[in-house]
Amino acid sequence: MSACKRLLYFVKHRWMLTPVRRNVTTWSPVGAAFNAKPHRRLDLLEKNVGLFGVPELSSPAGFEVATKRALKDTQRLVDKTCNSPPGVETVESFDQLSDGLCKVADLADFVKVAHPDPAFREAAEKTCMEIGTVVEKLNTNVDLCNSLKNLLNNPDVAQLDPDTRRVAELFMFDFEISGIHLDEKLRKEAVVLHVKLLDLNNEFLMGSHMPNRIARSAIPEHLHLHFAKEGSFIQVGGLHADSPDDLVREIAYRIYLYPNADLMECLEELLKCRNKLAKLLGYESYAHRALKGTMAKTPETVMNFLKLLTDKLSERTAKDFKMMRDMKKKLNPRNTELMPWDHPYFSGVLRAERYNIEPSLYSPYFSLGACMEGLNTLFSQLYGVSLMSEHPSAGEVWSDDVRKLAVVHETEGLLGYIYCDFFHRTNKPHQDCHFTIRGGRQCQQTGQYQLPVVVLMLSLPHPTRSAPTLLTPGMMENLFHEMGHAMHSMLGRTRYQHVTGTRCATDFAEVPSILMEYFATDYRVVSQFARHYQTGQPLPESMVARLCESKKVCGAADTQLQVFYAVLDQIYHGKPQNGSTTDILKEMQHKFYGLPYTPNTAWQLRFSHLIGYGAKYYSYLMSRAVASMVWKQCFVQDPLNRDMGERYRREMLAHGGAKEPMLMVEGMLQRRPTTEDFVDALVSELNPNFETFLMDSEG
Repeated sequence: MSACKRLLYFVKHRWMLTPVRRNVTTWSPVGAAFNAKPHRRLDLLEKNVGLFGVPELSSPAGFEVATKRALKDTQRLVDKTCNSPPGVETVESFDQLSDGLCKVADLADFVKVAHPDPAFREAAEKTCMEIGTVVEKLNTNVDLCNSLKNLLNNPDVAQLDPDTRRVAELFMFDFEISGIHLDEKLRKEAVVLHVKLLDLNNEFLMGSHMPNRIARSAIPEHLHLHFAKEGSFIQVGGLHADSPDDLVREIAYRIYLYPNADLMECLEELLKCRNKLAKLLGYESYAHRALKGTMAKTPETVMNFLKLLTDKLSERTAKDFKMMRDMKKKLNPRNTELMPWDHPYFSGVLRAERYNIEPSLYSPYFSLGACMEGLNTLFSQLYGVSLMSEHPSAGEVWSDDVRKLAVVHETEGLLGYIYCDFFHRTNKPHQDCHFTIRGGRQCQQTGQYQLPVVVLMLSLPHPTRSAPTLLTPGMMENLFHEMGHAMHSMLGRTRYQHVTGTRCATDFAEVPSILMEYFATDYRVVSQFARHYQTGQPLPESMVARLCESKKVCGAADTQLQVFYAVLDQIYHGKPQNGSTTDILKEMQHKFYGLPYTPNTAWQLRFSHLIGYGAKYYSYLMSRAVASMVWKQCFVQDPLNRDMGERYRREMLAHGGAKEPMLMVEGMLQRRPTTEDFVDALVSELNPNFETFLMDSEG
């Protein structure tokens, strides 16, 4: 082949997919895209379109260009808003201003953690800091605030449509929590506290993930191999919760959770500053400020929820701990006391003993392509939506193995784009998460809808020469979970980007993703896609049933552990308590968990969720309760019911954060749930399904 022909060949086949051996049936296009190993070919003729199709971001230097343009547009919009009469246009200008900054900041927020090139990461980090500073200034801009206040105080405000009124109030809340309503002296004090908290948050977040170390001579030599070595020290960077060796788990627990005086001081100061700022802004506590606008609304409601859940779980939790204790006694008769480092391990042992749920038995049925086909089929049946694989342009993605999906509705057309960054790579965060890159909004200038763009990030193994990427049941459920967030972003059609998709109350945001976990473990859904990648045999129904039932083993104790964490978070962010954070931990562990506190440990110093979820850690439990209620009332009879899918989109997904979260739940359930309803939903999840026992006995 001549050099010219070779070049043309590379251009024509710039993205080649090497199919993995498939013995039985052919994959759909979306399945094939994810079950093949991509090879990025050199393309000398195609223009670099920049990350996510943003032309400036073809190089790291483009972040500076994009930032300058966004800041210039911001100033123009600020001037326009401050000099215009109050009306709907005021809120539209605020949203346009927010959108301009978010389009750069959100993209940079993702790039700074996910891009493999350090130059891109550094440029993105700089952009985040610059825009963060500007946002802080905007939130204390009195003239800008007054333009919104004039609108909300105007007698004609009642004529605003509900979405516009809510978005105006949300923007005003942003001003208020920055202290704009205070006199100049107190406002300056609030700004100082905000800046100090940014530093304390970063310091605690960094410190909470740092390993601890101990002299190698301090632990038995035969256990050294379980830990990282650093000269004459052993380094412990985690709890080793899955280790079958009791002593390894105990050593890891005691060393990893050993108190660090500097980090302890940082946490105590952080909590004091949060409380001081909340009081300065007129709130009873930081928790009262954080819970404004959520489903729960007040710390009192949250604590009632957590206490009632504890009461209703108490007998089951005691039985779970007894089962774990008996198992420990059986495996290690000389050491029978159940300790905090035993809970994760022995609950896993009990699940494995009762139900044969070895992940390797399931993985051949869950190839990544099959799972993506399953999602595509499910969304098609529920919403009339298809996932269409597209080839990214040159420079559009940050790694050759990133896949791009267009989300297309059968009558509405293109809804948005999902970039799937699914595979493990060096320096990539080992966490499954959803990033909004661009929010959806109605553009008044063009009359067009700005399509949402999101990234889903997982850390899956790459396909091999002989097999596609095979997922464990946990990986498959995480994929469905994260795709729930993505579809929340795609199916919303909010007028304002400030409330697009997942930009809603924290205790509501997890509902769509947790609901997807129910679909992921329902055999009527799973049977549509779970096929052995070599033989084409379907996954037996009994295996899915066992998987579902296994989650209920020690489920009460697992839930109670989450309740303990949520209570601790509430107490830390409530009215100041007498005693240290460790004293509070010890007391709450006794009241809300049950396993004994271990002296000279400080688990709270590893509680990194205190930063992003301060006073809101309960949200996952409440979201799970809502998802459970929606599943049982609306989908359990027929998980593929199109009418119910349309109702779910109309009542819950379409609004983003533009509607009160409890009103969305009420619209879906057609009744207003109480705290007791939430608790009963979580407790009933633990009831055994006797059909599974019958299935196993027949097998």
